[in-house]
Amino acid sequence: MEGEMRIGVDLGGTKIEVIALASDGTLLFRHRVPTPAGDYPRILDAIKDLVGLVESKFAQKGTVGVAAPGAISPTTGYIKNSNSTALNGKPLDRDLSRKLGRPIRIENDANCFALSEAADGAAAQARVVFGVILGTGVGGGIVVDKQLIAGRNKIAGEWGHNPLPWMADHELPGAPCYCGRLGCIETFLSGAGLSREYRFRTGVDLAPPEIVSASTAGDEKATECLDLYQSRLARGLAAVINVLDPDAIVLGGGLSNLPEIYTKLPDLINKHAFSDCIDTPILRAMHGDSSGVRGAAWLWPAVSVR
Repeated sequence: MEGEMRIGVDLGGTKIEVIALASDGTLLFRHRVPTPAGDYPRILDAIKDLVGLVESKFAQKGTVGVAAPGAISPTTGYIKNSNSTALNGKPLDRDLSRKLGRPIRIENDANCFALSEAADGAAAQARVVFGVILGTGVGGGIVVDKQLIAGRNKIAGEWGHNPLPWMADHELPGAPCYCGRLGCIETFLSGAGLSREYRFRTGVDLAPPEIVSASTAGDEKATECLDLYQSRLARGLAAVINVLDPDAIVLGGGLSNLPEIYTKLPDLINKHAFSDCIDTPILRAMHGDSSGVRGAAWLWPAVSVR
C-alpha cells in the first residue's frame, strides 16, 4: 500500500506517539498519549485510535509504520527481546494489521531512529550509519545507502547486549541485565546505569540530569561518574567501529545530551579502536526525540528493509 501520507507510530514504555509526514517528509501532525502499560489489548486500541485520529483529520488514509521495543522473531512471528514485556510473545504486526485493516510495517525503535537520521537527519550525507539510543535502554541500528539492515535474526545493531569491552577489575562481572546476562553494555550506559554508579559512590539516588547538575555545581563524585560514563561509551563504540567502521555515528536519547560528549568522545574512542587514527563523526540527532516516530513513518514506501 502506498499513499501521499506516511503515518508513523512510536510505541514507547510511557507514551505512544503518532505523526503524519507528507511525501517530502514535511511534518503534518503530531500527537502523544500515555501508554496503557502492561495491557496489550488496550495498546492495540490506542494505536488504532491514533491512526484514526490522523486519518479523520486529513480525510485520507496513509501508510502505517510502527517503532516498537524488541523485534519480530523470524522463527515464531512474535515479538521478542522487548523491555516492554507485555509485547513479548505477541503477534503485534498481525494484530495491528487486523485492527487497521491493512498491511503495516514494524521495526525496532532503535532501527527506526537510525533510519530517520540517515534519511533526512544528521547523517543524511553518510552511506553507512550507526544510530545509537542512550536512554532507558541502549539500542542501536544500522542503515546502509538509506536501507535499514535488520539482519537475518532481526538483531543487527544490538550492541547494548554485548559485554562492555575492556572491563576494569572494578567493573567485573557487571550488573544483571533484563536479558538474563551480566555486564551488558546497556547496564552501564542506560540512565539507570549512570544513576547506579553515582549511588555506589555516594549512597545517594540521583537521576541523570541531577548528576549533570551536581557535576556543574562542583560535585567531584558526579564528575567522576560522567567521566567514567564517557569512557564506557567510547569503549562500546570502539568495538562497533572495529566491526562495522560506519561513516557516521548518530547519538539520540536523553543521555546523548551530556555536556562535552561530542568533544571528548573521539579522543577516547581512538584509545581503543584498531587503527592509527579514527575520524568517525559522532553526531547529535537532528530530529531529537521525534527520530524514532519519523523513522517509523519512513518505513513506507521510500525505504525497503532487507
